[in-house]
Amino acid sequence: MLPQQRLELAVAIAREAGERIVEARQSRTFNQQLKKGHELVTDVDVAVDTLISDRLEASLPGEPRLSEELAPDREVTHTAEALWVIDPIDGTVNFAHGLHHVAVSIAWVSEGKTRLGVVHAPFLGETYTALYGQGAWCNDKPIHASRTTRLERCLVGTGFPYRRDSRPPLMRRLMAVLEHCQDVRRNGSAALDLCDVACGRLDAYYESVSPWDFAAGLLIAREAGARAGHLYPCPSGIPEDLYGENLLVSAPEIHAELGELLRAADANELRLS
Repeated sequence: MLPQQRLELAVAIAREAGERIVEARQSRTFNQQLKKGHELVTDVDVAVDTLISDRLEASLPGEPRLSEELAPDREVTHTAEALWVIDPIDGTVNFAHGLHHVAVSIAWVSEGKTRLGVVHAPFLGETYTALYGQGAWCNDKPIHASRTTRLERCLVGTGFPYRRDSRPPLMRRLMAVLEHCQDVRRNGSAALDLCDVACGRLDAYYESVSPWDFAAGLLIAREAGARAGHLYPCPSGIPEDLYGENLLVSAPEIHAELGELLRAADANELRLS
């Protein structure tokens, strides 16, 4: 199947998944529980993950999938084969509370490179798409990242881990950004934060997240002209497109300066500890 056909398939599946999410929210008939002791999951997450996997299997039988609920532990260091990377509901806490920053994220990775990405926000009526080397779109209209050159004018998105004991070291980064940038937003969906960078609503985004959270959004931001990378070198054997630690995605001209600011905050934290 050609990349464009794969993209069309992923969009159709994401929109069907979005309909299921909206119906579940309107009916309010879903259960909530904690996985790993601290991370919220609903039975809608599992149902939508199953829906997406079933649709992909019906059209492309046997192609491997890495998904948050059904296949979260698949080895991602092997770069020779194709891999679907799926987050059925990015922003589960938002979904459970009735907030609208919720997305279905579907990416297709081949030989370690993300080739297509779809992020569908059913409550916002927005579908973001990208093909490797061919640009990015929102609702079929081209989108472009911010071209800001001044750090003090930047609106920066980020997020925090569910584990409370993992949050204190990140406070130094947050304070540094608040001191040197315009302001910070924490919207609760990494996929949509990346799409906001892609269309210039945010000037930058940094966080550490799982592959399913960012794979599609990272390609969309990059194809829209944002600069994407990591604050520190990636370990060998893991494709950079699937390594979610210390991501930094931003307008090209402020990427280096913001990266230096965040690393300096980390160094200061180490000196204080």
